[in-house]
Amino acid sequence: MNAQTEHLTQAGPAGTLELAIDRPASAPLGTAVLSHPHPLHGGTMTNKVVQTLARACVLAGWNAVRFNFRGVGGSAGVYDEGRGELSDLLSVIDVQAPEGALCLAGFSFGAFVTSHAAAQLHPRRDIQRLILVGTAASRFDVAQVPPELHLRSLVVHGEQDDTVPLASVMDWARPQTLPVLVVPGGGHFFHGQLPLLRELVLRHLRA
Repeated sequence: MNAQTEHLTQAGPAGTLELAIDRPASAPLGTAVLSHPHPLHGGTMTNKVVQTLARACVLAGWNAVRFNFRGVGGSAGVYDEGRGELSDLLSVIDVQAPEGALCLAGFSFGAFVTSHAAAQLHPRRDIQRLILVGTAASRFDVAQVPPELHLRSLVVHGEQDDTVPLASVMDWARPQTLPVLVVPGGGHFFHGQLPLLRELVLRHLRA
């Protein structure tokens, strides 16, 4: 993301996991762990939406930890339909954010995986913020957000997302009475609207 980005590896459930960490200038409020889009469709931790989420986290005073799921970039293993990827995410949290305030954020497939991590970790961990962007509700069984986390959650979706129709996200959110912030005219990758996405996430993190 910038010259100060720290690149490292850690042991994961299927072998080595590749990570990138960006840190705020002052003492961090906690650690944000970010999950990327679908590994079989070009999703990596350098995805522009994921990098935008990381920038927002750093600006809000959080350490931002991005990583490649198994089989992507320098991460060992092969795609596992979300099961192994959830194990990867939980492993990164265990090593990079073993205690303290935690923010979980994911984009597309990464939002699906993040939803299950939040459901599994709550209430054992202090999940301060949950951010789900372009949630892949039409393609995967996205976990419900624990009611106690609703006020700490930001669900953002593009009005004109042609990868994951807005209607599918509304169908997932409706039974939970979970608000969805809709970006007018927004597509799945928020082309031309990444600065707006960054500001929405920053506002949520600072609330």
